[in-house]
Order: sequence, then structure tokens, then C-alpha cells
Amino acid sequence: MTYKEVVKQIKKQNIPEVILLYGTENYFIQKITDLLVKQVLSDEDNLSTYDLTEISIQEVIADVETYPFFGDKKLIIATNPTFLKAKPDKLSFEHQLEVLEQYLEMPVDYSVLVLVAPYEKIDERKKISKLLKKKGLVGECNPVKEYELRDWIKNLSSQLNITIAEEAFDVFENELSTDLNIIEKELEKISLYIGEGGVVTKEIAEELLSHTITSSGLRLVDSVMDGDLAKAIRVYKDLEKMKEEPIALIGLLAFQFRTILRVKLLKQKGYSSGQMQKQIGVHPYVIKIAMNREAKFSVERLEYIMDQLAETDAIMKQGRMEKDLAFELLLYNLIKK
Repeated sequence: MTYKEVVKQIKKQNIPEVILLYGTENYFIQKITDLLVKQVLSDEDNLSTYDLTEISIQEVIADVETYPFFGDKKLIIATNPTFLKAKPDKLSFEHQLEVLEQYLEMPVDYSVLVLVAPYEKIDERKKISKLLKKKGLVGECNPVKEYELRDWIKNLSSQLNITIAEEAFDVFENELSTDLNIIEKELEKISLYIGEGGVVTKEIAEELLSHTITSSGLRLVDSVMDGDLAKAIRVYKDLEKMKEEPIALIGLLAFQFRTILRVKLLKQKGYSSGQMQKQIGVHPYVIKIAMNREAKFSVERLEYIMDQLAETDAIMKQGRMEKDLAFELLLYNLIKK
């Protein structure tokens, strides 16, 4: 089941005795477990959590089968079931999986057992995996795909009763990864600034979103495209605060402009975005960004930029000029010439 399907089932109080959550998106796992605590427990004293790299599954099942002292139901969350991986971790004790198998055949009705496997996938060939899928609820909690990011931003912003202006979405997509925890925190921060019912403009997004090194590299490219030297210097100072060395920034800019140049040349040959992605060997989103930028540059302009980057790199490495000064002069040459 998907995250949304699992949440829908739990909200309908259709909660089985055994649930397996697997995947690397902690946001989904945390939201589901928080919902289970709310829906299952009348007394939080009946919540127990275990790490299956430190305690055996048979000990966990013993707790599951013990009748609750307070309230009607118990919720037991057991993380890191390494026995579901293709190559289980070596532990100082043994998981007696037959105990779990027997429990799955006859679970008690006063406990809900949640196994949390923070792995991209589980070994579905194993007997225990097949039995969990047959007898329990299995929810996949892997990160959202790039093409789903806009819908999730819309969904989370609507929960906060704020609206994202269309031109601001590119800023969100450039600045943020698909980590929903980060997206939620950034949206909460912005919602406090603009207030309930407010609109997030492109300018507000650029001002308030926490910038990553990669996204700042894209902002440097944008400032060169826009001929905005003041903006380029501001972005550079932001990167300095992130302890980024000018030589590393040369590499960052070189990657961005080299990709734009290669995309432009391949486009002239009639390549599709999918063919470009295979040819260049980068993430599809990188191709998308480069395709949005290549029309604003001629091949000659891009070749000039690459020459300037190579020359500045050599100046820095040979110690012919202070690195900070060399980088600022580079920005001036890229924008003013």
C-alpha cells in the first residue's frame, strides 16, 4: 500500500493487528506512527518501542501478548527488523522467526504490532516477508519522485492554509530536495511570516527558503543569465557563509554551465530529454533545469564562460591572485562582458 492508502485505512479505524512499514522516507513513517498512537491508544502508557538490533523478536512478541494494564489496547513499535533484508546484519543474538510466524497466524486482538524497516526494499522472497504481506498491512514509505514534488508542496501548503504562487514553484523545486520533513519545516516557517491565507510569491520564497549549496549554484547561474552582478555577489557571500571555497564554487559553476552547453548541443542534434539524460549521465531533473536555461545562451557565450572558469581556476591554483578577489572578478567578467 502507498502512504496515502495506509493513512486512509487507519483513519477509518480499519487497523490490523500487525503492520509493516518499510522505506527510507522518515516523514511518512513518523506521520503513520503518530496517527496510530492517536487512533489506537487511550493511554500512552501502553506504547512500547524496541530496536530489533538490540532485542530479539521473541522478546517483543512476549510483550505483544501480555495483556495491557491500562486502557483497552497496546501499541508496540519495533524498528530495524534486519531479518527482512536480503543480507541480515550480524547480531549478538538470534531472532527466532518461528515465534513471529506463529504469532502472525494467531495474533491477539488487544495489541497492534508495528514493524518499521527503514530500508528502500525488503526481501520479498523470504517466508516471513510473504507471511507479513498475507496476514498484515504492508505500507511502502519511500521518498516521493521529482515529478510528485509540486503536488506535495501544494498539499502541505493547503494544510497550512497558504497558497504558493505559480512562479514560486520553480524556486521551491530548485532549492528543496524531495525530503518532505525539510519541505514541511520550510513551509511552516514561511506560513508564520505571511500569515494564514497568505500567498507565497517568488520573492518571498527566494528570501526565506534555506539555500543548499547546489541550489545556490543554480542561483549564481540565474544571476549571470539576468546580468545581475549585485545578486551574484549576494549569492556568493551566502556560499561563503556555508564555508564553500572559491575553487569548489568554480567546479560547481563549471558543472552547471557544462551541462547547459551539452544539452544545447544535443538539442541541436534532435535529442529528446530522455536521450540527453542517458548521454550525459545525470539526474533527469538536472536535464530539465538545463533545458530551461540553454535558450538564453549562445554556444559561443557558453564556450566563453567555460574558458573564463578554466582561466580563473588556474589563477587560483597557481596563487596569482587572492581567491576571493579572483572569484568576484570572474563574476564581473561573466556578467559585464
